[in-house]
Amino acid sequence: MLLNPFYPFTFLKISSLKATIVFLSILLIKSNLLRLKGGLIGGLFALILISGIFASSAIALGSLVYAYRLNKKSNLDDNQMQDLETVNV
Repeated sequence: MLLNPFYPFTFLKISSLKATIVFLSILLIKSNLLRLKGGLIGGLFALILISGIFASSAIALGSLVYAYRLNKKSNLDDNQMQDLETVNV
């Protein structure tokens, strides 16, 4: 069996190809993890913003209802007639 004189070059070519594939796979996995992390952080931030909007609108609505009830209650008290008697000295 004859030895191929270019065998070391072939070995280096194949091993460098394997190393390149491993390196690119690592970069691909890293980019996917970074994208996933960014999506999770962005989703959490959006959830916090939306819940803040809901909380502030609920507080505003509650204050409007409270003010309406106070106004309605004071209007009922103003409409009542009082029986005033004169005082004879």
